[in-house]
Amino acid sequence: MNIAHKETSYRIIGAAMAVHGELGCGFTEKVYQDALEVEFQERGIEYQREPQIHATYHNNLLDSTFIPDFICDNAIIVELKAVKDLDNIHRSQAINYAKIAKMDLAILVNFGDTSLEYERFPNLNKDTTK
Repeated sequence: MNIAHKETSYRIIGAAMAVHGELGCGFTEKVYQDALEVEFQERGIEYQREPQIHATYHNNLLDSTFIPDFICDNAIIVELKAVKDLDNIHRSQAINYAKIAKMDLAILVNFGDTSLEYERFPNLNKDTTK
């Protein structure tokens, strides 16, 4: 199986593991977001934090926006959670963010349990075999 942006996604997940390894579980999502931003800076991972992205419908730009936690390498949505268990609504959110933002990949990261959880979702509407 080809993983879109394999090297960058491994670096992102490694940064998340470092944050979880130091902080553990039990903080709010915002604390993990702040710490992950520090890790991205220290590791030289290109990112945008909380960019506003307009949704589209039938090729019409909508007034509605969504704000992913990070976009890395201009290709990867990184969506953070701090919940006991991920559920399908979290997965759908990450997948839809990648689709609407026309990103190649979404990575959903959950800091809310004793072990870090992460899932990768390629944008099936794009060719992600780069």
